[in-house]
Amino acid sequence: MNYKAIIFDLDGTLLDTLQDLTLSVNTVLRQKGFGEHNVDAYRYFVGDGIDILVQRAFPAGFFAGEAELETVVQEVKEEYGRRWAENTGPYPGVPELLSYLENKQVPKAIFSNKPHEFALLTVETLLPGWSFVGICGIRAGMPRKPDPYGALQIAKTLKLNPRDIIYLGDTGTDMQTAVAGGFYPLGALWGFRTAEELLESGAQELAREPLDVADYF
Repeated sequence: MNYKAIIFDLDGTLLDTLQDLTLSVNTVLRQKGFGEHNVDAYRYFVGDGIDILVQRAFPAGFFAGEAELETVVQEVKEEYGRRWAENTGPYPGVPELLSYLENKQVPKAIFSNKPHEFALLTVETLLPGWSFVGICGIRAGMPRKPDPYGALQIAKTLKLNPRDIIYLGDTGTDMQTAVAGGFYPLGALWGFRTAEELLESGAQELAREPLDVADYF
């Protein structure tokens, strides 16, 4: 193993954001007269972007069109903007892993399906002690994962072949992204999804805890 850089997923990999995402969407559901979902349900709602999260959480057929969906997505963003840091923080072992990589001078980057403005905000606020060569969330012109475009742009910035870069994530979407871009797909077992999903989606290996990733460098 002689990997030269690592690209991280964000939610479910570096930061445990599940509680605040759950509270945000459930608040909007409640305001509109719908029942709420438990935290475990949101493990499978999240991961593919905020609009997909909203569609999964709301009753089938609720959205008559894109305009209605965008209105609710904006309401969820506003709610999340008020509470995103209430319960969110790095997973145990993540600070130690980031410090190890920093000491080894391993380039680190983030490619997430989180809206770009929230990706920047959460990383700059909750992971302030470490440097990232790029933080890439979803914005205009940036296709969501499993399209590997954002990760490939990071590889281009680093002037590295994707095969020399680990992509670490906790969902099948992350592993599909890694495979599609030619990165080494490493699954994070401490996140939102199961080992079975990660392996079925292309994970070459699974890391049980963050510091396991240090062995690849």
